[in-house]
Amino acid sequence: MADNLKEMVERARKAQAQIEFWSQEQVDMMVAAAGWEVIKEENAVACAKLAAEETGMGIYENKLLKHKKKSLGTLRDLEGLKTVGLIEDNPKTGIMKFAKPVGVIGALTPVTNPTSTLPGNGLPALKCRNAIIFAPHPRAKGCANLTCDFMRAGLKKVGAPEDLVQCIKEPSVELSQELMKVVDLVIATGGGPLVKVAYSSGTPAYGVGAGNAIMIVDETADLKDAAEKIFKGKTFDNATSCSSENSCVIQESVYDKVVEGLKSHGGYLCSAEEKTKLKATMWPDGIHLNKDIVAQSAKKIAGMAGIAIPENTTMLMVIGEKIGREDMFSAEKLSPVLTLWKYKAFEDAIDYVTRLTAFSGYGHSCGIHTTKDERIAELATKVRVSRIMVRQSQSYGNSGDYNNGMPFTLTLGCGTWGGNIVSENISYKHMMNVTWVAKPITPVLPDEQKIFGAYWNKFGK
Repeated sequence: MADNLKEMVERARKAQAQIEFWSQEQVDMMVAAAGWEVIKEENAVACAKLAAEETGMGIYENKLLKHKKKSLGTLRDLEGLKTVGLIEDNPKTGIMKFAKPVGVIGALTPVTNPTSTLPGNGLPALKCRNAIIFAPHPRAKGCANLTCDFMRAGLKKVGAPEDLVQCIKEPSVELSQELMKVVDLVIATGGGPLVKVAYSSGTPAYGVGAGNAIMIVDETADLKDAAEKIFKGKTFDNATSCSSENSCVIQESVYDKVVEGLKSHGGYLCSAEEKTKLKATMWPDGIHLNKDIVAQSAKKIAGMAGIAIPENTTMLMVIGEKIGREDMFSAEKLSPVLTLWKYKAFEDAIDYVTRLTAFSGYGHSCGIHTTKDERIAELATKVRVSRIMVRQSQSYGNSGDYNNGMPFTLTLGCGTWGGNIVSENISYKHMMNVTWVAKPITPVLPDEQKIFGAYWNKFGK
Protein backbone atom coordinates (compact mmCIF):
# COMPACT_ATOMS: atom_id res chain seq x y z
CA MET A 1 0.00 0.00 0.00
CA ALA A 2 1.37 3.38 -1.06
CA ASP A 3 0.11 5.13 2.04
CA ASN A 4 0.65 2.53 4.72
CA LEU A 5 1.85 5.09 7.21
CA LYS A 6 3.35 2.54 9.56
CA GLU A 7 5.57 1.24 6.76
CA MET A 8 6.51 4.76 5.67
CA VAL A 9 7.63 5.66 9.16
CA GLU A 10 9.56 2.40 9.52
CA ARG A 11 11.37 3.10 6.23
CA ALA A 12 12.07 6.66 7.36
CA ARG A 13 13.57 5.49 10.65
CA LYS A 14 15.71 2.89 8.89
CA ALA A 15 16.95 5.52 6.41
CA GLN A 16 17.68 8.04 9.15
CA ALA A 17 19.64 5.49 11.14
CA GLN A 18 21.90 4.93 8.12
CA ILE A 19 23.01 8.58 8.04
CA GLU A 20 22.96 9.37 11.76
CA PHE A 21 26.74 9.38 12.00
CA TRP A 22 27.59 10.61 8.53
CA SER A 23 30.33 13.20 8.24
CA GLN A 24 29.58 16.85 7.49
CA GLU A 25 31.01 16.34 3.98
CA GLN A 26 28.62 13.47 3.27
CA VAL A 27 25.67 15.44 4.62
CA ASP A 28 26.52 18.52 2.57
CA MET A 29 26.81 16.47 -0.63
CA MET A 30 23.42 14.91 0.07
CA VAL A 31 21.79 18.32 0.60
CA ALA A 32 23.36 19.69 -2.57
CA ALA A 33 22.14 16.72 -4.59
CA ALA A 34 18.55 16.97 -3.37
CA GLY A 35 18.61 20.74 -3.81
CA TRP A 36 19.97 20.66 -7.35
CA GLU A 37 17.33 18.22 -8.55
CA VAL A 38 14.64 20.56 -7.20
CA ILE A 39 15.92 23.79 -8.75
CA LYS A 40 17.35 22.77 -12.10
CA GLU A 41 15.29 24.38 -14.82
CA GLU A 42 13.31 21.49 -16.33
CA ASN A 43 12.37 20.12 -12.91
CA ALA A 44 11.45 23.50 -11.45
CA VAL A 45 9.29 24.23 -14.50
CA ALA A 46 7.51 20.90 -14.12
CA CYS A 47 6.80 21.56 -10.44
CA ALA A 48 5.49 25.09 -11.02
CA LYS A 49 3.32 24.11 -13.99
CA LEU A 50 1.70 21.24 -12.14
CA ALA A 51 1.20 23.41 -9.04
CA ALA A 52 -0.64 26.07 -11.06
CA GLU A 53 -2.75 23.50 -12.94
CA GLU A 54 -3.57 21.31 -9.97
CA THR A 55 -4.41 23.98 -7.41
CA GLY A 56 -5.93 26.53 -9.78
CA MET A 57 -4.29 29.21 -7.64
CA GLY A 58 -1.77 31.91 -8.31
CA ILE A 59 0.35 32.63 -11.37
CA TYR A 60 2.64 30.05 -13.00
CA GLU A 61 5.55 32.45 -13.60
CA ASN A 62 5.45 33.59 -9.98
CA LYS A 63 5.27 30.02 -8.72
CA LEU A 64 8.34 29.16 -10.78
CA LEU A 65 10.26 32.13 -9.39
CA LYS A 66 9.19 31.33 -5.82
CA HIS A 67 10.07 27.64 -6.16
CA LYS A 68 13.56 28.35 -7.46
CA LYS A 69 14.36 31.36 -5.29
CA LYS A 70 13.15 29.93 -1.99
CA SER A 71 14.96 26.64 -2.65
CA LEU A 72 18.21 28.30 -3.71
CA GLY A 73 17.97 30.81 -0.85
CA THR A 74 17.55 27.96 1.61
CA LEU A 75 20.64 26.27 0.17
CA ARG A 76 22.54 29.55 0.49
CA ASP A 77 21.61 29.77 4.17
CA LEU A 78 22.70 26.17 4.78
CA GLU A 79 26.01 26.40 2.94
CA GLY A 80 28.99 26.07 5.28
CA LEU A 81 26.95 25.52 8.44
CA LYS A 82 28.10 22.95 10.98
CA THR A 83 25.33 20.48 11.80
CA VAL A 84 27.41 17.40 12.58
CA GLY A 85 29.34 16.69 15.77
CA LEU A 86 31.00 19.59 17.61
CA ILE A 87 29.37 22.81 16.43
CA GLU A 88 30.49 25.18 19.20
CA ASP A 89 33.37 25.27 21.68
CA ASN A 90 33.64 28.16 24.18
CA PRO A 91 36.75 27.89 26.39
CA LYS A 92 35.58 30.82 28.54
CA THR A 93 32.39 29.08 29.64
CA GLY A 94 33.70 25.56 29.25
CA ILE A 95 30.67 24.72 27.11
CA MET A 96 30.87 22.46 24.06
CA LYS A 97 27.81 21.80 21.88
CA PHE A 98 27.23 18.71 19.77
CA ALA A 99 24.50 18.58 17.09
CA LYS A 100 22.19 15.58 16.93
CA PRO A 101 19.32 14.69 14.58
CA VAL A 102 15.71 14.96 15.71
CA GLY A 103 14.79 11.73 13.92
CA VAL A 104 11.71 11.64 11.71
CA ILE A 105 9.90 14.90 10.95
CA GLY A 106 6.30 15.13 9.79
CA ALA A 107 5.69 18.21 7.64
CA LEU A 108 2.22 19.40 6.70
CA THR A 109 2.33 21.57 3.56
CA PRO A 110 -0.25 24.05 2.23
CA VAL A 111 -2.12 24.38 -1.06
CA THR A 112 -0.94 27.98 -1.37
CA ASN A 113 2.79 27.17 -1.59
CA PRO A 114 2.57 23.53 -2.63
CA THR A 115 6.07 22.88 -4.04
CA SER A 116 8.37 25.52 -2.54
CA THR A 117 7.47 24.49 1.01
CA LEU A 118 8.91 20.99 0.47
CA PRO A 119 12.54 21.97 -0.16
CA GLY A 120 12.05 24.84 2.30
CA ASN A 121 11.55 22.27 5.06
CA GLY A 122 13.16 19.22 3.48
CA LEU A 123 16.63 20.59 2.80
CA PRO A 124 17.18 21.86 6.37
CA ALA A 125 15.84 18.54 7.67
CA LEU A 126 18.43 16.66 5.60
CA LYS A 127 21.16 19.09 6.67
CA CYS A 128 20.47 18.02 10.26
CA ARG A 129 20.47 14.29 9.32
CA ASN A 130 16.74 13.78 9.70
CA ALA A 131 14.19 11.93 7.62
CA ILE A 132 11.05 13.82 6.64
CA ILE A 133 7.56 12.72 5.59
CA PHE A 134 5.33 15.28 3.88
CA ALA A 135 1.55 15.39 4.21
CA PRO A 136 0.45 17.73 1.41
CA HIS A 137 -2.90 19.44 1.02
CA PRO A 138 -5.22 17.09 -0.94
CA ARG A 139 -5.58 19.69 -3.71
CA ALA A 140 -1.80 19.77 -4.17
CA LYS A 141 -0.85 16.11 -3.81
CA GLY A 142 0.44 15.69 -7.38
CA CYS A 143 2.88 18.60 -7.43
CA ALA A 144 4.02 17.82 -3.88
CA ASN A 145 4.82 14.24 -4.80
CA LEU A 146 6.60 15.38 -7.95
CA THR A 147 8.80 17.70 -5.90
CA CYS A 148 9.46 14.90 -3.45
CA ASP A 149 10.43 12.55 -6.30
CA PHE A 150 13.03 15.03 -7.55
CA MET A 151 14.57 15.27 -4.08
CA ARG A 152 14.62 11.48 -3.83
CA ALA A 153 16.36 11.25 -7.21
CA GLY A 154 19.09 13.53 -5.89
CA LEU A 155 19.53 11.38 -2.80
CA LYS A 156 19.88 8.26 -4.93
CA LYS A 157 22.62 9.84 -7.06
CA VAL A 158 24.92 10.28 -4.05
CA GLY A 159 24.11 6.99 -2.38
CA ALA A 160 21.87 8.40 0.33
CA PRO A 161 18.74 6.47 1.33
CA GLU A 162 15.81 7.68 -0.77
CA ASP A 163 13.38 7.10 2.09
CA LEU A 164 14.86 10.07 3.92
CA VAL A 165 12.26 12.02 1.92
CA GLN A 166 8.74 10.65 1.51
CA CYS A 167 5.34 12.10 0.63
CA ILE A 168 1.85 10.78 1.28
CA LYS A 169 0.30 10.06 -2.12
CA GLU A 170 -3.38 10.21 -1.14
CA PRO A 171 -3.48 12.70 1.74
CA SER A 172 -6.41 13.07 4.09
CA VAL A 173 -7.13 14.74 7.40
CA GLU A 174 -7.02 11.34 9.09
CA LEU A 175 -3.59 10.45 7.65
CA SER A 176 -2.17 13.85 8.61
CA GLN A 177 -3.42 13.42 12.17
CA GLU A 178 -1.96 9.90 12.35
CA LEU A 179 1.37 11.11 10.97
CA MET A 180 1.65 13.81 13.61
CA LYS A 181 1.27 11.25 16.36
CA VAL A 182 4.02 8.87 15.22
CA VAL A 183 6.88 11.21 14.22
CA ASP A 184 9.43 12.95 16.45
CA LEU A 185 8.68 16.53 15.36
CA VAL A 186 5.86 18.24 13.46
CA ILE A 187 6.21 21.28 11.22
CA ALA A 188 2.74 22.55 10.35
CA THR A 189 2.54 25.14 7.57
CA GLY A 190 -1.10 26.04 7.02
CA GLY A 191 -4.20 27.52 8.57
CA GLY A 192 -5.04 28.00 12.25
CA PRO A 193 -7.14 24.83 12.69
CA LEU A 194 -4.30 22.72 11.24
CA VAL A 195 -1.77 24.25 13.62
CA LYS A 196 -4.03 23.65 16.62
CA VAL A 197 -4.34 19.99 15.66
CA ALA A 198 -0.55 19.80 15.40
CA TYR A 199 -0.12 21.27 18.88
CA SER A 200 -2.63 18.82 20.32
CA SER A 201 -1.05 15.78 18.65
CA GLY A 202 1.20 15.04 21.62
CA THR A 203 4.30 15.53 19.46
CA PRO A 204 6.58 18.60 19.67
CA ALA A 205 5.45 20.96 16.91
CA TYR A 206 6.29 24.19 15.14
CA GLY A 207 3.38 26.05 13.59
CA VAL A 208 2.51 29.32 11.91
CA GLY A 209 -0.02 32.05 12.60
CA ALA A 210 -2.57 33.82 10.45
CA GLY A 211 -1.25 36.59 8.25
CA ASN A 212 -2.64 40.09 7.78
CA ALA A 213 0.36 42.21 6.90
CA ILE A 214 -0.11 45.97 7.18
CA MET A 215 2.15 48.47 5.42
CA ILE A 216 2.58 52.02 6.73
CA VAL A 217 3.53 54.83 4.32
CA ASP A 218 4.53 58.07 6.03
CA GLU A 219 5.08 61.53 4.54
CA THR A 220 8.87 61.07 4.32
CA ALA A 221 8.71 57.97 2.11
CA ASP A 222 9.75 57.68 -1.51
CA LEU A 223 6.14 57.47 -2.68
CA LYS A 224 6.88 56.07 -6.14
CA ASP A 225 9.07 53.33 -4.69
CA ALA A 226 6.55 52.56 -1.94
CA ALA A 227 3.63 52.23 -4.36
CA GLU A 228 5.60 49.95 -6.66
CA LYS A 229 6.77 47.66 -3.86
CA ILE A 230 3.34 47.47 -2.22
CA PHE A 231 1.77 46.61 -5.56
CA LYS A 232 4.36 43.92 -6.32
CA GLY A 233 4.04 42.43 -2.85
CA LYS A 234 0.25 42.34 -3.04
CA THR A 235 -0.07 40.87 -6.54
CA PHE A 236 2.78 38.32 -6.48
CA ASP A 237 1.28 34.90 -7.22
CA ASN A 238 -2.17 36.48 -6.71
CA ALA A 239 -1.45 36.89 -2.99
CA THR A 240 -1.11 33.19 -2.13
CA SER A 241 1.40 34.15 0.55
CA CYS A 242 0.26 34.85 4.10
CA SER A 243 2.85 37.63 3.99
CA SER A 244 1.09 39.54 1.21
CA GLU A 245 0.24 43.16 1.97
CA ASN A 246 -3.39 43.24 3.12
CA SER A 247 -3.75 46.83 4.29
CA CYS A 248 -1.97 50.07 3.50
CA VAL A 249 -2.03 52.74 6.21
CA ILE A 250 -1.14 56.07 4.59
CA GLN A 251 -0.38 59.49 6.06
CA GLU A 252 -3.13 61.88 4.99
CA SER A 253 -0.87 64.45 3.29
CA VAL A 254 0.46 61.83 0.82
CA TYR A 255 -2.63 59.61 0.66
CA ASP A 256 -3.83 60.74 -2.77
CA LYS A 257 -0.36 60.44 -4.31
CA VAL A 258 0.10 56.90 -3.00
CA VAL A 259 -3.33 55.85 -4.26
CA GLU A 260 -2.55 57.32 -7.68
CA GLY A 261 0.76 55.47 -7.64
CA LEU A 262 -1.04 52.19 -6.92
CA LYS A 263 -3.51 52.93 -9.72
CA SER A 264 -0.66 53.54 -12.16
CA HIS A 265 0.53 49.97 -11.64
CA GLY A 266 -2.87 48.38 -12.24
CA GLY A 267 -4.83 49.03 -9.07
CA TYR A 268 -8.55 49.80 -9.22
CA LEU A 269 -10.27 51.66 -6.35
CA CYS A 270 -13.78 50.31 -5.81
CA SER A 271 -16.67 52.64 -5.07
CA ALA A 272 -18.79 52.15 -1.95
CA GLU A 273 -21.37 50.26 -4.02
CA GLU A 274 -18.71 48.06 -5.61
CA LYS A 275 -17.18 47.38 -2.21
CA THR A 276 -20.55 46.07 -1.01
CA LYS A 277 -20.76 43.71 -4.01
CA LEU A 278 -17.19 42.58 -3.44
CA LYS A 279 -17.82 41.91 0.23
CA ALA A 280 -20.85 39.72 -0.58
CA THR A 281 -18.69 37.70 -2.97
CA MET A 282 -15.65 37.35 -0.73
CA TRP A 283 -17.55 36.61 2.52
CA PRO A 284 -20.90 35.10 1.49
CA ASP A 285 -21.86 34.37 5.10
CA GLY A 286 -20.31 37.59 6.38
CA ILE A 287 -17.47 35.83 8.25
CA HIS A 288 -15.73 33.06 6.31
CA LEU A 289 -13.61 33.83 3.26
CA ASN A 290 -14.93 32.30 0.04
CA LYS A 291 -12.35 29.66 -0.95
CA ASP A 292 -13.23 30.19 -4.61
CA ILE A 293 -11.63 33.65 -4.59
CA VAL A 294 -8.37 32.63 -2.86
CA ALA A 295 -5.34 33.43 -5.04
CA GLN A 296 -7.52 34.22 -8.04
CA SER A 297 -6.94 37.16 -10.39
CA ALA A 298 -8.49 40.57 -9.77
CA LYS A 299 -10.32 40.22 -13.06
CA LYS A 300 -11.93 36.91 -12.03
CA ILE A 301 -12.90 38.18 -8.57
CA ALA A 302 -14.39 41.36 -10.02
CA GLY A 303 -16.34 39.27 -12.53
CA MET A 304 -17.74 37.08 -9.76
CA ALA A 305 -18.83 40.24 -7.93
CA GLY A 306 -20.36 41.84 -11.01
CA ILE A 307 -17.89 44.75 -11.03
CA ALA A 308 -16.69 46.23 -14.32
CA ILE A 309 -12.98 47.05 -14.18
CA PRO A 310 -10.41 48.30 -16.72
CA GLU A 311 -8.72 45.57 -18.76
CA ASN A 312 -5.28 46.16 -17.25
CA THR A 313 -6.45 45.84 -13.62
CA THR A 314 -4.43 43.37 -11.53
CA MET A 315 -5.34 44.59 -8.02
CA LEU A 316 -8.57 45.75 -6.39
CA MET A 317 -8.56 48.39 -3.65
CA VAL A 318 -11.21 49.33 -1.11
CA ILE A 319 -11.37 52.02 1.55
CA GLY A 320 -11.29 50.61 5.08
CA GLU A 321 -14.04 51.79 7.40
CA LYS A 322 -14.12 49.71 10.56
CA ILE A 323 -11.89 47.07 12.12
CA GLY A 324 -13.51 43.77 13.00
CA ARG A 325 -16.33 41.64 11.69
CA GLU A 326 -18.29 44.73 10.72
CA ASP A 327 -15.77 45.22 7.91
CA MET A 328 -14.06 41.96 6.95
CA PHE A 329 -11.77 43.87 4.59
CA SER A 330 -9.74 44.48 7.75
CA ALA A 331 -8.88 40.75 7.83
CA GLU A 332 -6.54 38.53 5.80
CA LYS A 333 -7.85 38.17 2.25
CA LEU A 334 -5.43 35.83 0.39
CA SER A 335 -6.32 37.59 -2.85
CA PRO A 336 -5.18 40.68 -4.80
CA VAL A 337 -7.48 42.95 -2.78
CA LEU A 338 -5.87 45.77 -0.77
CA THR A 339 -7.57 47.81 1.97
CA LEU A 340 -6.63 51.49 2.32
CA TRP A 341 -6.59 53.49 5.56
CA LYS A 342 -5.70 57.14 6.22
CA TYR A 343 -3.98 58.48 9.34
CA LYS A 344 -2.90 61.87 10.73
CA ALA A 345 -0.26 61.47 13.46
CA PHE A 346 2.21 58.56 13.48
CA GLU A 347 0.75 57.28 16.73
CA ASP A 348 -2.49 56.75 14.79
CA ALA A 349 -0.65 54.57 12.26
CA ILE A 350 0.67 52.42 15.09
CA ASP A 351 -2.83 52.18 16.49
CA TYR A 352 -4.09 50.91 13.12
CA VAL A 353 -1.42 48.23 13.03
CA THR A 354 -2.18 47.24 16.62
CA ARG A 355 -5.92 46.91 16.09
CA LEU A 356 -5.74 45.31 12.63
CA THR A 357 -3.30 42.62 13.75
CA ALA A 358 -5.28 42.04 16.94
CA PHE A 359 -8.34 41.27 14.83
CA SER A 360 -6.43 39.13 12.32
CA GLY A 361 -2.72 38.46 12.11
CA TYR A 362 -1.44 38.90 15.66
CA GLY A 363 2.26 38.09 15.81
CA HIS A 364 2.81 37.84 12.06
CA SER A 365 4.10 40.87 10.17
CA CYS A 366 3.93 44.51 9.23
CA GLY A 367 6.11 46.96 7.35
CA ILE A 368 6.90 50.60 6.88
CA HIS A 369 8.03 52.98 4.16
CA THR A 370 9.81 55.85 5.92
CA THR A 371 13.19 57.58 6.11
CA LYS A 372 12.97 58.12 9.87
CA ASP A 373 14.80 55.51 11.95
CA GLU A 374 13.07 56.69 15.12
CA ARG A 375 9.71 55.73 13.60
CA ILE A 376 11.02 52.28 12.71
CA ALA A 377 12.16 51.85 16.31
CA GLU A 378 8.86 53.11 17.71
CA LEU A 379 6.88 50.75 15.51
CA ALA A 380 9.10 47.81 16.45
CA THR A 381 8.77 48.66 20.14
CA LYS A 382 5.00 48.98 20.24
CA VAL A 383 3.43 46.45 17.86
CA ARG A 384 3.04 42.72 18.47
CA VAL A 385 4.48 41.25 15.30
CA SER A 386 7.43 38.94 14.72
CA ARG A 387 8.87 40.65 11.65
CA ILE A 388 8.86 44.17 10.19
CA MET A 389 9.96 44.91 6.64
CA VAL A 390 11.47 48.36 6.05
CA ARG A 391 11.10 49.82 2.54
CA GLN A 392 10.53 46.35 1.05
CA SER A 393 7.73 44.31 -0.47
CA GLN A 394 6.25 42.37 2.42
CA SER A 395 5.64 39.07 0.64
CA TYR A 396 9.09 39.11 -0.96
CA GLY A 397 11.04 39.89 2.20
CA ASN A 398 9.32 38.18 5.15
CA SER A 399 10.37 34.67 4.27
CA GLY A 400 13.87 35.62 3.18
CA ASP A 401 15.21 37.66 0.29
CA TYR A 402 18.66 38.33 -1.10
CA ASN A 403 18.53 41.96 0.02
CA ASN A 404 17.74 41.31 3.69
CA GLY A 405 18.97 39.05 6.46
CA MET A 406 15.78 37.08 7.10
CA PRO A 407 16.31 33.30 6.98
CA PHE A 408 14.74 31.72 3.89
CA THR A 409 11.69 29.66 4.82
CA LEU A 410 8.03 29.11 4.01
CA THR A 411 7.16 28.55 7.67
CA LEU A 412 6.81 31.75 9.68
CA GLY A 413 6.53 31.47 13.45
CA CYS A 414 4.36 34.15 15.07
CA GLY A 415 5.22 33.81 18.74
CA THR A 416 2.73 33.36 21.53
CA TRP A 417 0.78 36.27 20.00
CA GLY A 418 -0.09 34.01 17.05
CA GLY A 419 -0.38 30.81 19.08
CA ASN A 420 3.14 29.59 18.21
CA ILE A 421 6.15 28.57 20.27
CA VAL A 422 8.69 30.69 18.33
CA SER A 423 8.61 34.18 16.85
CA GLU A 424 11.07 33.64 14.03
CA ASN A 425 11.42 32.00 10.64
CA ILE A 426 11.60 28.22 11.03
CA SER A 427 15.00 27.03 9.80
CA TYR A 428 17.61 24.31 10.27
CA LYS A 429 18.29 25.20 13.91
CA HIS A 430 14.74 24.18 14.80
CA MET A 431 15.34 20.72 13.31
CA MET A 432 18.15 19.42 15.50
CA ASN A 433 18.84 18.52 19.08
CA VAL A 434 21.94 19.82 20.83
CA THR A 435 23.93 18.12 23.57
CA TRP A 436 25.66 20.57 25.93
CA VAL A 437 28.94 19.42 27.46
CA ALA A 438 30.16 21.42 30.47
CA LYS A 439 33.83 21.34 31.47
CA PRO A 440 34.97 22.74 34.85
CA ILE A 441 36.15 26.37 34.80
CA THR A 442 37.45 28.87 37.35
CA PRO A 443 34.39 29.61 39.54
CA VAL A 444 32.43 32.72 38.54
CA LEU A 445 31.00 33.89 41.87
CA PRO A 446 28.06 36.27 42.15
CA ASP A 447 28.94 39.85 43.15
CA GLU A 448 26.24 41.03 45.53
CA GLN A 449 27.29 44.66 45.17
CA LYS A 450 26.72 44.57 41.40
CA ILE A 451 23.46 42.72 41.78
CA PHE A 452 21.92 44.74 44.63
CA GLY A 453 24.00 47.95 44.71
CA ALA A 454 21.49 50.24 42.97
CA TYR A 455 18.67 48.84 45.08
CA TRP A 456 20.61 49.20 48.36
CA ASN A 457 21.59 52.79 47.54
CA LYS A 458 17.98 53.75 46.99
CA PHE A 459 16.12 51.66 49.54
CA GLY A 460 18.77 50.37 51.95
CA LYS A 461 19.51 46.83 52.98
